[in-house]
Amino acid sequence: MQAVFPGTFDPPTNGHLNLIERASKLLDRVMVVVSDNSQKNCLFNPSERKIFMVEMTKHLANVEVHVWSKLIVDFARQHDIRMIIRGVRAFTDFGYEFELSMINKGINPHIETFLMPTDPRYFVLRSSAIKDLVRLDCDVSSMVPPVVEKALKLKHSRGELG
Repeated sequence: MQAVFPGTFDPPTNGHLNLIERASKLLDRVMVVVSDNSQKNCLFNPSERKIFMVEMTKHLANVEVHVWSKLIVDFARQHDIRMIIRGVRAFTDFGYEFELSMINKGINPHIETFLMPTDPRYFVLRSSAIKDLVRLDCDVSSMVPPVVEKALKLKHSRGELG
């Protein structure tokens, strides 16, 4: 059993890591796919986000990290994977993820999407909120891994957070 866990991960959070760790206990292989979408205005480039994810998951032997700029169903097809895992925090996430799963199923009928509820400890973690908190000089050490916290502080010190 293997699955793809796609996301923008800008920046990755402890909530993302929690989902990956939980999935890695259930599956033989989890392929984390960092989205390289030029339409999104990301703080970190795809290579930086991949480095974060590799560092965050290095303790998980069955997790691989990739960058992908096309449809996730194409990545899954290319790697002979039929399962996509997505995290959901609230009902609004469910609606969005459900629609996305229907689109993916329409493109590739062999793809199944599994929605994993967020651990309650990470219920309010949104990457955009974390960036806002760093802009306001708040402590985000409980929300993101140390490698991400360090990079956010560096961006903030350079005035790159906006």
